[in-house]
Amino acid sequence: MTSDPKHTGDLRFRDLNLDKRLLDAITSIGFEYCTPIQAETLPWTLACEDLIGQAQTGTGKTAAFLITAVQALLEIPIPEKERFASEPRVLALAPTRELAMQIAKDAEQLCQYTGHNVVTVVGGMDYDKQRDQLQNQVVDILVATPGRLIDFLGSQDVFLDQLDILILDEADRMLDMGFIPDVKRIIRKCPLKEDRQTLLFSATFNQDVLNLASMWTKNAEFVEIEPEQKTAERVEQTVFLVGDDDKVQVLVNYLKRPEVDKAIVFANRRDQCRDLEEDLRNQGVKVALMSGEIAQNKRLKTLDQFKKGSIQVLVATDVAGRGIHVNGVTHVFNYNLPENAEDYVHRIGRTGRAGTSGVSVSFAGEEDSFALPAIETYISQKLKTTVPDESLMEPMGNPPIARKRGRRGHGGRGGPRPRRN
Repeated sequence: MTSDPKHTGDLRFRDLNLDKRLLDAITSIGFEYCTPIQAETLPWTLACEDLIGQAQTGTGKTAAFLITAVQALLEIPIPEKERFASEPRVLALAPTRELAMQIAKDAEQLCQYTGHNVVTVVGGMDYDKQRDQLQNQVVDILVATPGRLIDFLGSQDVFLDQLDILILDEADRMLDMGFIPDVKRIIRKCPLKEDRQTLLFSATFNQDVLNLASMWTKNAEFVEIEPEQKTAERVEQTVFLVGDDDKVQVLVNYLKRPEVDKAIVFANRRDQCRDLEEDLRNQGVKVALMSGEIAQNKRLKTLDQFKKGSIQVLVATDVAGRGIHVNGVTHVFNYNLPENAEDYVHRIGRTGRAGTSGVSVSFAGEEDSFALPAIETYISQKLKTTVPDESLMEPMGNPPIARKRGRRGHGGRGGPRPRRN
């Protein structure tokens, strides 16, 4: 859960009149002061108001909406004899498995002294186990991805008509990933917006997201927290102008530097990530792959190894990268620049978290250099461009893996596509 235990504001959690069991959990996690989004949203949400929050991963929004949910469950307990399985009181919808798993983990921490049951339903994991939990357990907080929840709604293994709180996280990403029709179907199964509390969070608010937010909430308070492009000012950003054929060599040499403790390398496509993971492993780097095609249980194991330090480098796609919440990431590498400037900000936001500094290194070849102006405009700063020094051009220890020409992910075609308007 993201919260800086250092002084981030004047509001302490103990000033919010929270239930002692919840406050004890917050204290045991190590939180004392609210982050800016928590300080701005909790007075509203704890008063049962709807909220639309513009905030990105790493700002503490997950704790903000979960504290609201757990407090509501404690304030209005329903006797066990009036509760039935399959009827959650709180639903948190997230676009990716990683984010859903992270929300559920945070919810379990906050419920450690309250006795509330958190159930997660996501694709790519044990369907029968999830169905068994829904059918046979009283569910207080349900955390779900849209596709898997639609499956369980269709088979009548879960019912949403007793919902008190609906949480929609990363609404912009749900829009990008085509989940909105599913979300609309899910919301039609919920109580009317007048009869529930709705909390909606999004990193960006285009007109489509605003339209959805107004449709799904009632008299919502709008809270905007400075985006990652501001918090990313703690990240030292460098762009290496380097040919596509030299990128692996420069990356391998940079990863050998003693200051690179934990690193995430982003590439634009899955096939590029696969090749890159092979290339780094071939050079003796302790590396693992994080992308949507990797089984969820393997991804969770990989993240754990990364946190513990037995893996130094993760190679990730943008979607998988959104679910990586690990403090202590010293470096983020953009093997190629993303097609959307927003994704650049999300990527470098994996480092420099919780008040620390971080380093971002981007490789710009002939094809991806054109993405630089849009990124610089979006973050309102000029990026430092340079060429790799001699130490980064040292020959690699092992011969590079030979691949047939024309395979996507290498050469000039590896750059980003033009941005869609």
